[in-house]
Amino acid sequence: MLERSAWAEQQKALSGPYSTEAWQPWRDATEAVLAAVTANAEATKQPRCDVEAELKRQVRHPEPEGD
Repeated sequence: MLERSAWAEQQKALSGPYSTEAWQPWRDATEAVLAAVTANAEATKQPRCDVEAELKRQVRHPEPEGD
């Protein structure tokens, strides 16, 4: 999933000293996420911010697995 990839790249960039090169994979992944969110919002006629918020919720705060 694109958002998981962007999240992972952000965590990697945050784990070391700042450099433009360290953050480039996160920027690239984030651009892909935003393009996909926009396309999905247009296709489903939903507000883009709602689609993005739900995606981030699912990736960053997943529901606990049931028994």
